[in-house]
Amino acid sequence: MPGTPRDRGASAVGGDSIIRPPADRASMIPDQPRIFDYCLAFSRNIGWVTDAEQQALRTKRVAIAGLGGVGGAQALTLARLGVAAFNLADFDQFDLANLNRQAGATICTLGRPKLDVVMEMVREINPEVDIRAFPDGVAERNLREFLAGVDVYVDGLDFFAFAARRATFAACARLGVPAVTAAPLGMGVALLNFLPGRMTFEEYFRLEGQPESEQALRFLVGLSPAMLQRAYLADRSRVDFVAQRGPSTAMACQLCAGVAATEALKILLGRGEVLAAPWGMQFDAYRNRMVRTWRPGGNASLLQRVTLAIARRQLVRMASREGV
Repeated sequence: MPGTPRDRGASAVGGDSIIRPPADRASMIPDQPRIFDYCLAFSRNIGWVTDAEQQALRTKRVAIAGLGGVGGAQALTLARLGVAAFNLADFDQFDLANLNRQAGATICTLGRPKLDVVMEMVREINPEVDIRAFPDGVAERNLREFLAGVDVYVDGLDFFAFAARRATFAACARLGVPAVTAAPLGMGVALLNFLPGRMTFEEYFRLEGQPESEQALRFLVGLSPAMLQRAYLADRSRVDFVAQRGPSTAMACQLCAGVAATEALKILLGRGEVLAAPWGMQFDAYRNRMVRTWRPGGNASLLQRVTLAIARRQLVRMASREGV
């Protein structure tokens, strides 16, 4: 089974694990086994969670699809929280354009599968972690397996992965799995939660039957009705919905990881306020602003329809200037 301690050369000793470094790192680390103790490793969480809650987190399973800038950081943050079981999906490899923001991207990992790299990083935090790997990503054919036994789904898919995202959130709704999406926008984060029995992803965003450029617009405006990030976009030519290209920062990805992991913690432990769509939140570190948003009807609401119309006109003007 992928994710067992034996995958990394660890063996159980008295309930603990002996960890031996990979051969290529052995020269940098003293030649002696290190004993892993879950309670000690995550003891600094205690105070913000109770001992009993920490042990509860040890029994939880989190699914994350997409292990790039947002998903990779989310996986590492949840592993450090003490979550000890994951379903992880990604089919991509690291390249140079990932170095500015993705947790697993380094010169040494270029060309390597993101899934393999992030699994290694998670196991170096907790060698006892159980990981079910999905190297082909997520699609209709494997979503039931991907979400089997999962306590919460945390979205890490690329902004433009609309088919995979719609299918995944629809499966969460069918199977009763809470779903968290935290999007990196500018130098901030926008949050939406889709909880069992509440408004669904499709009911909120209304993407069905729309061309991909319109889906991108609806997804963006639906995530951030306040559009806090719009005021300081320095080079508008770098936003191209048709070419499926847009800028992203490391700060936004890290904020996403913190916010999504906090929402996951509240869902997993059953305490704290969890906003459910059509309620949302956006925090922008650059502008030092945080707003709570409410769009009953999602993108079908009058206010959202007006916002979408304005955004479409702005995109047309931008495209016109680029074409001149």
